[in-house]
Amino acid sequence: MRIIILGDGGHSRVIQEMIFSTSGNEVAAILDDKYEQGFQQKGIIHAPISFLAKLLRKDTKVVVAIGGNKIRKKIVESLNLLPENFLSIIHPTAVVSATAKIGCGTVVMPNAVINAKAEIGMHCIINTGAIVEHDNRVGNYTHVSPNTTLTGNVTTGEGVHVGASATIIPGKHLGSWSVIGAGSTVIEHIPSYSKAVGCPTRIIERILIK
Repeated sequence: MRIIILGDGGHSRVIQEMIFSTSGNEVAAILDDKYEQGFQQKGIIHAPISFLAKLLRKDTKVVVAIGGNKIRKKIVESLNLLPENFLSIIHPTAVVSATAKIGCGTVVMPNAVINAKAEIGMHCIINTGAIVEHDNRVGNYTHVSPNTTLTGNVTTGEGVHVGASATIIPGKHLGSWSVIGAGSTVIEHIPSYSKAVGCPTRIIERILIK
């Protein structure tokens, strides 16, 4: 498969390694606006994101390899591509139930677990060692950080960031664009645009909409 990667930071480097480790994949380009002009390195084009229009073909898939949820959404919306133009990447060590659903553009990192009937939205990050238990509903552009556990029937809105090693108890909802601090334990619903930390969590900040 011919793949174009958008973003060339730390998160992108992990995704690049995942792609290179799977036979049959060809990284045609790595596009990032830190590049002022295009050049080739080891047969891969490096250029600004605006080069995408010149490089897209019918046999090409795109992955937005940017960790920030808001930036990832902004870039996806600016591209005006169909969902099927985006590639979902699942690391070979991840365990994904046959009954789970993974949205277009989502990345599932090494040793993650996605269990029965879970539904992951588009352009999400299920990071290293994260556990998404049965019947979860994870909204678009959500980032589930390393070693996080979403227990059964957890739901999230769009753009949620769940910090590393956080635990969400069964049946709780994390509102859109909320942030859960690393190591926190969520035992209540979390409103949208809220930052919650602690064991159990308490809301410490309302997040301004930008």
